[in-house]
Amino acid sequence: MEGKDTFRLGNKEFTSRFILGSGKYSLKLIEAAVKDAGAQIITLAVRRANTKESENILDYIPGNVTLLPNTSGARDATEAVRIARLARELGCGDFVKIEIMRDTKYLLPDNAETIKATSILADEGFTVLPYMFPDLNAARDLVKAGAAAVMPLGAPIGSNKGLAAREFIQILIDEIDLPIIVDAGIGRPSQACEAMEMGAAAVMANTALATAGDVPRMASAFKKAIEAGREAYLAGLGRVLMRGGDSSDPLTGFLRD
Repeated sequence: MEGKDTFRLGNKEFTSRFILGSGKYSLKLIEAAVKDAGAQIITLAVRRANTKESENILDYIPGNVTLLPNTSGARDATEAVRIARLARELGCGDFVKIEIMRDTKYLLPDNAETIKATSILADEGFTVLPYMFPDLNAARDLVKAGAAAVMPLGAPIGSNKGLAAREFIQILIDEIDLPIIVDAGIGRPSQACEAMEMGAAAVMANTALATAGDVPRMASAFKKAIEAGREAYLAGLGRVLMRGGDSSDPLTGFLRD
């Protein structure tokens, strides 16, 4: 009997390949992500952890879920490192998602500063998951810097446009020997399924769930889509013909007298 289909980040192993992003928090969203989507990792924007004086978002995240603090709001490596260290001091653990964005219009990640921050934090014992623009050379530098995974954007944050960077993500999946987690832009379960069919290790989503008419049902749909995409990848997708056709049944002697 084959073992469970898991993937590893740092010293932890996960069976769920859905990760909840941190942008639009609500108790309903967190409950749906854990119960209906099976999320085992939830990101936490350190600068927005306290939503009210008497309320903390940490109160809503189950203890068996791995926290992934992110450095949202950081404009360079120095700020990102400071936020990561603060998160660890606050008891959020050693996992950290690096987000560094100087661009305030499109919110595109700064790969160069991300590589710097990854190197510093990996040396300090963090399990670093860097959010990056899908570029092969930058991804290779992140591997050298000690990243535990590479998290390329599918499309700009919050856009729900899907796999706009599909071809570049596929290059990373084919060439980088680390888990590739598609982060940002996934707007539909079908897009999450496609990312998994490509060979991604996991998918992160937030806006697609948070803005859905029925959040629990959408969370469930994402879970099923991700599982289906993973199964299809493991099964081995059928070939695609560039031209012509190929009958699924033998044609020898077809319509002969």
